[in-house]
Amino acid sequence: MAIVKTAISIQESLFERADALAQQLHLSRSQLFARALDEFLKRHDSKRLLDAINSALDGEPDPGEEERLRQMKRLHRRHVEGQW
Repeated sequence: MAIVKTAISIQESLFERADALAQQLHLSRSQLFARALDEFLKRHDSKRLLDAINSALDGEPDPGEEERLRQMKRLHRRHVEGQW
């Protein structure tokens, strides 16, 4: 895997906190920043996927879906009937 060097500008207080954490975890600052960025990107991708799923599920069910829901409710009712 190719390594790319980059320079970033961050607030001194954030740098100091990151530096202290890197030392605590026995990581280089570069490793800490790479892990943090990787985690951020994974969360971002997960959020985009969740948004896409929610968008696909928005709206009213079509008539076929409504019928399947009615059938599932009837079947579920028969399965739990008399259990409570």
